[in-house]
Amino acid sequence: MGEPAALVERRDHIMLITLNRPEARNAVNRAMTQAVGQALDEAAADTAIRAVILTGAGDKAFCAGADLKEVARGEFSTEGCQPHWGFAGCVTHPIAKPVIAAVNGFALGGGTEIALWADLVVASETARFGLPEVKRGIIAGAGGAFRLAAQLPTKVAMEILLTGEPVTAADALRLGLVNRVVPQEQVVPAALALAETVGANAPLAVQAIKRIARGISEQDAWERTAAESAALMRSADAKEGPRAFAEKRAPVWEGR
Repeated sequence: MGEPAALVERRDHIMLITLNRPEARNAVNRAMTQAVGQALDEAAADTAIRAVILTGAGDKAFCAGADLKEVARGEFSTEGCQPHWGFAGCVTHPIAKPVIAAVNGFALGGGTEIALWADLVVASETARFGLPEVKRGIIAGAGGAFRLAAQLPTKVAMEILLTGEPVTAADALRLGLVNRVVPQEQVVPAALALAETVGANAPLAVQAIKRIARGISEQDAWERTAAESAALMRSADAKEGPRAFAEKRAPVWEGR
């Protein structure tokens, strides 16, 4: 038995979840999805928990998105995962407790989508955000395509989505994608301090505010995302992108 794919600890009224696959830049697989999803279910049910922090192990990456090597081998699976969890156990997870992403490094693809799902983001100076799915023949199907467009000015969001190029932590702060940028070693402490500030308020009021502020239905957007993803994943290019990544070569697109 190896290390768990996610570590969970409680610090007073705060649940700290650490994505724990640093050797794979904390890329998401089934074990991580299950661990995070179960932890969030526990946090939602526990009245003592007032805030959740999600961070990554190591000092290189918060989350590199889906494990494309598993995708290329046909091993990426959601078997045993609950439907309401979504990618990484969180992106469609309906939890009223405030969630802070403590982004300790690269947060590309699914990593950015996790940050977009979170209510607040504290980022290290070394953090990078981006949705490079178009470079792999796929789309940002874990909420990134519509959440980025909702959270940033349209032209800015479209450039990030269509180019697949990353943005720095400083640019993310300037654009309003993150709340704080701090030195690497201060990411989790700064997130904990922010969680303590939130947690000092009346928990039922905080949860009601979150439900109101974030409660606009995304159902239509998820349905469009599912339809586009289903069609795209049948294409030759969707197979070529992950395969080229695994083989460390440039993809050869066919447009079919």
